[in-house]
Amino acid sequence: MKDIIYDPATKFDFKCADYVPFKDRELCERLRQISGTDLEKREAWHHPEFNIKVMMNPHPVLIATLFSRLKAASEAGKKYTMILGNPEPDTYIPLAQLINYFQVDCRNLHIFAMDEWADDMGRIAPETYEAGFAHSMLKYFVYQIDPKLRMPLENVHYPTTENIGYYSKMITEIGEGGADICSSSPGWTGHMAFIDPVPEFMPKATGDAGIEEWLNMEARLVKLHPLTVAQNSLHGVFGQSGYIQAVPPCAATIGPVDVKNARERIEVHALMTNGTFSSWQRMTSRLVLHGPVTPEVPSSMLQLMKTQVLVSDELAAPFECWEKVGY
Repeated sequence: MKDIIYDPATKFDFKCADYVPFKDRELCERLRQISGTDLEKREAWHHPEFNIKVMMNPHPVLIATLFSRLKAASEAGKKYTMILGNPEPDTYIPLAQLINYFQVDCRNLHIFAMDEWADDMGRIAPETYEAGFAHSMLKYFVYQIDPKLRMPLENVHYPTTENIGYYSKMITEIGEGGADICSSSPGWTGHMAFIDPVPEFMPKATGDAGIEEWLNMEARLVKLHPLTVAQNSLHGVFGQSGYIQAVPPCAATIGPVDVKNARERIEVHALMTNGTFSSWQRMTSRLVLHGPVTPEVPSSMLQLMKTQVLVSDELAAPFECWEKVGY
């Protein structure tokens, strides 16, 4: 006998909670049913160079992409500018090891952390904060590079209380128009960096004018969405135990304009809950890739840009109502 698939859109109707950013449940149910390599199909509105690839393990491809780009720039004696997400030791330790193994001179490499935690008063966390992003980027990438190959510390940039007001301008100026590459992965809300679906990133205009306004917003301080706080309570730096009281309520982040201005974008959808099937990113991925372009799902902005999205087989797996499975 075939299992009965529970259809929440027809079996029990209700309105989503107010804090849910994107509330179209009928569309979400259609997106939920896309799986496997069907996720690679492009929609009519996608940028012609917005590409999706489902693969076994995206991380080696991400590491190879970052390494090949900075190595080529180094060999050409050119400056290279990267916007990087954090914390990502699994990416940055191997990247540093490749730099050391192949003796790549990083003197002309500039790196920008996407974001950093902030407290309820808007004070941005210092690099000494153990759960901080600058702390992680320095410890697991910069200081892993052989000192004779390492970029000068003045080439390592991250949001601070002093620079957040002009952080986007720093990226534009040092990157000569924008970063050479922006590496990202979406959060539970679909956020890019900490560009959350919150008032600080909601445009005043509507329609196409609103999207244009949103895409030109610069770096700023934000009060984080509740789902972002919940998501991060499951991260290792906070003990993977739902300790939401330990997660800072605010953050400093790049703006959509910094993503838009980058000359290359690469996004990875592969986050699992400590190696299990469970992942809050699985549904988010479908919204980011095939839902509407909207500030309610911030990483959906990539659909309008030249971007390579790498999706793991696990994230592309189908899912439905499993009555006998708990958390």
